[in-house]
Amino acid sequence: MKSQQAVLNRVWSRLILEELSRLGVRDVCIAPGSRSTPLTLEADAHPALRLHPHFDERGLGYLALGLAKASQKPVAVIVTSGTAVANLLPCVAEANLTGEKLVLLTADRPVELIDCGANQAIEQPGIFSAHTVQTINLPSPTAMIAPGWLLTTLDQALFHQSRVGGVVHINCPFPEPLYSQIEDVDASDYLAGVQPWLATGSPYSSRQGYQLPPVQAAPELFNCKGVVIIGSLPVAEAEKARDFAQMLGWPVLCDPQSGVGSDWACFDLWLQHETCRDILCGCELIVQFGAHLVSKRLNQWLQQQIEQQGSRYLYLSAREQRNNPSHLPQQHLVTRIDTWVDVQTEQYRIQGNNISVGWADELLPLIRRIPELTQQVAEAESRLCELDVAMSVATLTPEADLFIGNSLIVRLVDMFGTAQKRAVYSNRGASGIDGIVATAAGIQRERQQPMLLLLGDTSLLYDLNSLALLTRTCQPFVVVVTNNDGGAIFDLLPVPPEQKTDLYQMPHGYHFEHAAAQFGLGYENPQDLTAFQQCIDRHIDSGSGGLIVEVTVPAGQAAQHITQVVNDVRSL
Repeated sequence: MKSQQAVLNRVWSRLILEELSRLGVRDVCIAPGSRSTPLTLEADAHPALRLHPHFDERGLGYLALGLAKASQKPVAVIVTSGTAVANLLPCVAEANLTGEKLVLLTADRPVELIDCGANQAIEQPGIFSAHTVQTINLPSPTAMIAPGWLLTTLDQALFHQSRVGGVVHINCPFPEPLYSQIEDVDASDYLAGVQPWLATGSPYSSRQGYQLPPVQAAPELFNCKGVVIIGSLPVAEAEKARDFAQMLGWPVLCDPQSGVGSDWACFDLWLQHETCRDILCGCELIVQFGAHLVSKRLNQWLQQQIEQQGSRYLYLSAREQRNNPSHLPQQHLVTRIDTWVDVQTEQYRIQGNNISVGWADELLPLIRRIPELTQQVAEAESRLCELDVAMSVATLTPEADLFIGNSLIVRLVDMFGTAQKRAVYSNRGASGIDGIVATAAGIQRERQQPMLLLLGDTSLLYDLNSLALLTRTCQPFVVVVTNNDGGAIFDLLPVPPEQKTDLYQMPHGYHFEHAAAQFGLGYENPQDLTAFQQCIDRHIDSGSGGLIVEVTVPAGQAAQHITQVVNDVRSL
């Protein structure tokens, strides 16, 4: 009986991995563990799967998130039982909000070892609560259940995931003995009913999803004053959205996650200028492409414009999920953005010119003065500062993909930087500071492009283990860490001033030179903008490997610079 259990553990694991492969899974991220051995061995034996091992389950989950983010395909994660599973929760929460497809294969103790004091046994079913789109709590492998049930159960879960995105959790309780030592287990009798499936390369069962309704032309768009907002999108779709705005002669406000820029940059600053804000309030229609806007100022203007000025609000995305944090009256079109823009462009050519072309262009001369004001503030410092880093994004290694971390750095890039047609990534679903390095590493593994990562010191401390993922990268990877000695974001947030330093910012006094050495990475600590740009360019030109570029700045400096630039803009 025990030998039969070992065989069944392997057979069920083989069926799971084979069907996941046929359903689009190509990458499997694996952490070490004994209870997960049946899954690990079958993943390793599968010729169509690429394995990504990592010792830290939290980082492993974010590595999978990055792979899924870049590939737009489901990525599997295999971990052992116990707290290994719990460590996946942060990446699961993020993927649930941003739609990346993860398939979690979590090994578990069998039911007779739960709630009885057995080692490494916790309650794993339902551990991710509402953060998954589908949860499958498998029984222990048994010959009493036909393999067809296992396959159709997987097919149903991944079909649902293909429609809505997010995370599928498959909990796999394996009794001991965990696996057979025999390389080729004989399970022909058990598998007799699925032999026709084994002989093909297709999923066991298939479903056809619903079709999106055909895109309708909207000629009324061309007879009003509009504003286009571009949020988090693939760069090709962002370019389509920007071309649409430019065709109509409307202001186009590009979030840094869009990967594109426009003449209307730095809107988080000029929306604080009374005249600029008043002119923009003349818009009658707001068209938003993509989600998760960084700028709090833009979100506030959006709410005020719709609630007080009565503007129409049209939101376009490929996902069904609600993206309306202020609960505004909104028309949400679930559609392909490129198709929608093509239809409207053709309608525009037929109908003729937009009567509101250039309706807000009088703002542009003032907006064009903002980079000069910002530059003056930065140049007043004798050393490299965070404004320099944010402003350099537009020209810094344009051939590299860009990942922007959370907390202060993404707000600085939003205020002062522009992106010019490059792939930009972020984790702006739950907007946590965990897993930033690992996610960027996963993106690079998929895209095989140079990577430039911007993040803060606390974020890097939080994900230090993931630097191990950069030690053998075949493409150059540059980590730019702005070290302001703690959580400088709290200089901008409403926290009690008496406790701000000790309980919120938490100064640490650490630097990252020895962390770079620990993981075999290069290290630079440039003192001025020229040295900063040169060391990054040299590393990108080198062709491979990881580099940490530490920008050391005084605590509180960024907040002072923001205040100064805002005051200068308001006085224009």
